[in-house]
Amino acid sequence: MRIGELSQRTETSRRLLRYYEEQGLIFSDREANGYRDYDDALVDRVLQIRGMLAAGLPTRIIKQILPCLLTPRAIHSFDATPEMLATLELERDRMTERIHILERNRDAVARYVAEVRRVEAESQTPVGATSPG
Repeated sequence: MRIGELSQRTETSRRLLRYYEEQGLIFSDREANGYRDYDDALVDRVLQIRGMLAAGLPTRIIKQILPCLLTPRAIHSFDATPEMLATLELERDRMTERIHILERNRDAVARYVAEVRRVEAESQTPVGATSPG
Protein backbone atom coordinates (compact mmCIF):
# COMPACT_ATOMS: atom_id res chain seq x y z
CA MET A 1 0.00 0.00 0.00
CA ARG A 2 1.12 3.55 -0.53
CA ILE A 3 1.92 6.00 2.24
CA GLY A 4 -1.41 7.80 1.83
CA GLU A 5 -3.38 4.64 2.51
CA LEU A 6 -1.22 3.75 5.51
CA SER A 7 -1.68 7.28 6.78
CA GLN A 8 -5.45 7.04 6.42
CA ARG A 9 -5.75 3.56 7.95
CA THR A 10 -3.66 4.49 10.99
CA GLU A 11 -4.73 8.14 11.31
CA THR A 12 -1.05 9.04 11.26
CA SER A 13 0.36 11.85 9.16
CA ARG A 14 2.60 11.01 6.23
CA ARG A 15 5.30 13.11 7.84
CA LEU A 16 5.18 10.96 11.00
CA LEU A 17 5.28 7.77 8.93
CA ARG A 18 8.39 9.00 7.16
CA TYR A 19 9.88 9.85 10.57
CA TYR A 20 9.10 6.34 11.85
CA GLU A 21 10.86 4.98 8.80
CA GLU A 22 13.90 7.25 9.36
CA GLN A 23 14.06 5.95 12.95
CA GLY A 24 13.98 2.33 11.75
CA LEU A 25 10.60 1.63 13.34
CA ILE A 26 8.89 0.72 10.05
CA PHE A 27 10.17 -0.25 6.64
CA SER A 28 8.95 0.06 3.09
CA ASP A 29 9.96 -1.24 -0.28
CA ARG A 30 10.54 1.18 -3.12
CA GLU A 31 8.70 0.78 -6.38
CA ALA A 32 10.43 1.48 -9.70
CA ASN A 33 8.93 4.98 -9.69
CA GLY A 34 10.38 5.69 -6.22
CA TYR A 35 7.09 5.45 -4.34
CA ARG A 36 7.11 3.74 -0.98
CA ASP A 37 5.21 0.45 -0.77
CA TYR A 38 4.14 -0.59 2.73
CA ASP A 39 3.06 -4.04 3.84
CA ASP A 40 -0.47 -4.38 5.26
CA ALA A 41 1.00 -5.69 8.53
CA LEU A 42 2.40 -2.23 9.19
CA VAL A 43 -1.07 -0.96 10.12
CA ASP A 44 -0.87 -2.82 13.43
CA ARG A 45 2.80 -1.91 13.83
CA VAL A 46 2.12 1.82 13.41
CA LEU A 47 -0.73 1.60 15.92
CA GLN A 48 1.65 -0.13 18.37
CA ILE A 49 4.23 2.60 17.85
CA ARG A 50 1.66 5.34 18.40
CA GLY A 51 0.45 3.65 21.57
CA MET A 52 3.95 3.34 22.97
CA LEU A 53 4.77 6.94 22.08
CA ALA A 54 1.53 8.07 23.75
CA ALA A 55 2.60 6.13 26.83
CA GLY A 56 5.79 8.17 26.90
CA LEU A 57 8.31 5.67 25.54
CA PRO A 58 11.05 7.25 23.44
CA THR A 59 11.67 5.92 19.93
CA ARG A 60 15.07 4.46 20.92
CA ILE A 61 13.32 2.13 23.40
CA ILE A 62 10.44 1.40 21.03
CA LYS A 63 12.97 0.34 18.41
CA GLN A 64 14.49 -2.13 20.88
CA ILE A 65 11.24 -3.80 21.88
CA LEU A 66 9.40 -3.81 18.54
CA PRO A 67 11.08 -7.02 17.38
CA CYS A 68 9.64 -8.73 20.48
CA LEU A 69 6.09 -7.76 19.58
CA LEU A 70 4.92 -9.99 16.77
CA THR A 71 1.26 -9.21 17.35
CA PRO A 72 -0.41 -6.45 19.34
CA ARG A 73 -0.09 -7.05 23.08
CA ALA A 74 1.75 -10.34 22.71
CA ILE A 75 5.41 -10.54 23.70
CA HIS A 76 7.23 -13.43 22.06
CA SER A 77 10.82 -12.88 23.17
CA PHE A 78 12.44 -13.55 26.49
CA ASP A 79 16.01 -12.65 25.52
CA ALA A 80 15.95 -9.05 26.70
CA THR A 81 19.22 -7.76 28.09
CA PRO A 82 19.47 -6.65 31.73
CA GLU A 83 19.93 -3.07 30.51
CA MET A 84 16.79 -3.26 28.39
CA LEU A 85 14.79 -4.67 31.29
CA ALA A 86 16.08 -1.95 33.62
CA THR A 87 15.15 0.72 31.09
CA LEU A 88 11.70 -0.76 30.60
CA GLU A 89 11.15 -0.98 34.36
CA LEU A 90 12.11 2.67 34.70
CA GLU A 91 9.73 3.63 31.89
CA ARG A 92 6.98 1.51 33.47
CA ASP A 93 7.47 3.34 36.76
CA ARG A 94 7.36 6.71 34.98
CA MET A 95 4.10 5.68 33.27
CA THR A 96 2.64 4.59 36.60
CA GLU A 97 3.45 7.99 38.10
CA ARG A 98 1.86 9.76 35.13
CA ILE A 99 -1.23 7.57 35.52
CA HIS A 100 -1.51 8.59 39.19
CA ILE A 101 -1.20 12.26 38.25
CA LEU A 102 -3.82 11.89 35.51
CA GLU A 103 -6.17 10.08 37.90
CA ARG A 104 -5.72 12.81 40.51
CA ASN A 105 -6.42 15.53 37.92
CA ARG A 106 -9.40 13.63 36.53
CA ASP A 107 -10.86 13.26 40.02
CA ALA A 108 -10.36 16.97 40.73
CA VAL A 109 -12.14 17.90 37.51
CA ALA A 110 -14.95 15.46 38.33
CA ARG A 111 -15.37 16.99 41.80
CA TYR A 112 -15.46 20.47 40.31
CA VAL A 113 -18.09 19.51 37.73
CA ALA A 114 -20.19 17.76 40.39
CA GLU A 115 -20.05 20.81 42.65
CA VAL A 116 -21.00 23.16 39.82
CA ARG A 117 -23.91 20.88 38.88
CA ARG A 118 -25.01 20.68 42.53
CA VAL A 119 -25.03 24.48 42.88
CA GLU A 120 -26.83 24.75 39.57
CA ALA A 121 -29.52 22.29 40.66
CA GLU A 122 -30.03 24.04 44.00
CA SER A 123 -30.40 27.46 42.42
CA GLN A 124 -32.35 26.27 39.38
CA THR A 125 -30.17 28.65 37.35
CA PRO A 126 -27.73 27.16 34.86
CA VAL A 127 -24.19 28.12 35.67
CA GLY A 128 -22.99 30.74 33.23
CA ALA A 129 -26.53 32.00 32.55
CA THR A 130 -27.04 35.69 33.05
CA SER A 131 -29.82 36.88 35.26
CA PRO A 132 -32.50 39.05 33.71
CA GLY A 133 -31.62 42.62 34.17
